[in-house]
Amino acid sequence: MDCTILNNGVKMPMEGFGVFQVPDPKQCEQAVLDAISAGYRLIDTAASYGNEDSVGNAIKKSGACREDLFITTKLWVSDASYDKAKQAFESSLKKLGLEYLDLYLIHQPMGDYYGAWRAMEELYKEGRIRAIGVCNFYPHVLADFCETVEVIPAVNQVELHPFFQQENALKLMKEYEVTPEAWGPFAEGKHGIFTDPVLTEIGAKYGKSAAQVVLRWNVQRGVVVIPKSVHRERMEQNMDIWNFTLSDEDMSAISKMDIGHSEIVDHFDPNFVRALHGRFK
Repeated sequence: MDCTILNNGVKMPMEGFGVFQVPDPKQCEQAVLDAISAGYRLIDTAASYGNEDSVGNAIKKSGACREDLFITTKLWVSDASYDKAKQAFESSLKKLGLEYLDLYLIHQPMGDYYGAWRAMEELYKEGRIRAIGVCNFYPHVLADFCETVEVIPAVNQVELHPFFQQENALKLMKEYEVTPEAWGPFAEGKHGIFTDPVLTEIGAKYGKSAAQVVLRWNVQRGVVVIPKSVHRERMEQNMDIWNFTLSDEDMSAISKMDIGHSEIVDHFDPNFVRALHGRFK
């Protein structure tokens, strides 16, 4: 598997395992155990997923060397302030059973996320987090943020898949040396992505599935991917993307699939923003 070098020199795997929407403790723990056994070293969770404990249990049971793992979790909206971020970090670290985090992300640009970032900068400088970053920071938000803070985010985790490619966002991230990371790399199954004729035809040339083509397409754009599955066979298939390269023609064909907006979530909807603020109240 390839790795990318973040803007602070930290090495991060280009493919990881996500645990969003795996709330059942036993299922989540087994999925992470299977993922680590299958070769995944980047594990991505979040306080709001409610499964940090399960991820931590799996890490402990896996027997994997801590230094070989790259563990990510995220700060939720309700904890977006200087003081609450410090408390939330300690809570996440305890649930995960770890002494440090590899990557800590602000989950949404909501609440006092500038105050939260100051707390994260301090934790980073203390060596308790190897890298800090953000999620769902659209270009205008990311630009303002990078022009304001002391430590530029190492990562911006956003929705990135063939139907919402966000080329302008990727261009801006490159300007600020922020590594893009894709949540929902399979578009949550929308548009029949796993049987799409364009993706299927491309995959047939390499003996690969549409899903493998999608993941390969993103990593060739410099995007870290974190596909999720609770099935060991699919985990292994998702990892099997490092022995082929899409041609320029393939990349061009996929570029034409972009519809230019998300059909999963509307971050610009005030009702959505209010819902996130009230989620854990």
